[in-house]
Amino acid sequence: MVTVFRSRSTGLLSSIVIGGATLLAAAGAVAESVATVNGIDIDKTTFEFYLESRAQKPLAEVTDAERSIVLQELKDIYLLTTQPAAKTLETDPRVEAQIELQYRGALAQAVAGDYLANNPATDAEILAEYESQIEIAPPLQYKARHILVETQGAASDLISQLNGGANFEELARTNSTGPSGPSGGDLGWFSPNQMVKPFSDAVAGLEDGAYSTAPVQTSFGWHVILREESRESEPPTLDSVRDTIKQRVEQANFQQYIEELRSGQGG
Repeated sequence: MVTVFRSRSTGLLSSIVIGGATLLAAAGAVAESVATVNGIDIDKTTFEFYLESRAQKPLAEVTDAERSIVLQELKDIYLLTTQPAAKTLETDPRVEAQIELQYRGALAQAVAGDYLANNPATDAEILAEYESQIEIAPPLQYKARHILVETQGAASDLISQLNGGANFEELARTNSTGPSGPSGGDLGWFSPNQMVKPFSDAVAGLEDGAYSTAPVQTSFGWHVILREESRESEPPTLDSVRDTIKQRVEQANFQQYIEELRSGQGG
C-alpha cells in the first residue's frame, strides 16, 4: 500500500529532503513565475504546492507572513541547486538514486490517488463488508473490574482476601497499579477484542458476578478480575461506520490492484 507521509520538520535542510518529492511532483507545470533565482523561474504552481505541503493547511488559510517565509525557503533551495557544486553532485550515484526514488515516490502517490479517486467503493461493497464485520464481531460485551499488581504472589494474596470476604473495589483502590485503581478497578463495558487475549479469555470464562480464582498474567502484569455483567453486543449502524468501511474496502481494492500489477509483470 502506498502511503502519503507529510512531515512537520522545519529547517532548510529537512525542507530540501522532504520537499524533494513535492518539487518533482510539480515539475513541468506551466504557470506564472513568483520569483527568479540565478535565471531559473519558480513558477506559481510549484510554489503553491510546496507552500501547502510545508504549511500543512489549505492555501486559503496561509498568512502573508507564512507565504513570505516559505517563499524564501524555496528560493534558498533553488539558490543551492544552481551553484556550481550542484552540477557535480547531481551525477553522484547516491544523489541520483535519491532523486530517482523521490521522483518515483511522488509519481506512485499520484497514480495511487488517481486510482482511488476513480474507483470508489460501491454501496454493495460497503454493505457486504459491513455484514462481514458484523458476523465476526464478538457476541457478548462485558462489564468488569480488575486489580493489577506486579507479581503472581501479590495477585494470589488478593484472591485469598476475596475468598475471605474482602470487598473487590476496596482492594482495587488500595492495591491496583493500573489507571482504573482509584475507581475501584472499573473498566466499564468492553468487547473482548478491545483487551489483550489472556485478559479477554479470562473474562469470557467467568460467570457474571464471579472473580478469577487464579491470577491472570498479561504483558501489563498480574490481574485479579471481577466480571460484573454481560450483554449481547449491539452492532453499530451502517451509517455510523460507513466512512471507515468505505476506506477499508477501497484500501483492499487498491491492494488487489497492486497484486494484479505484480502478477502481470511476473513478480
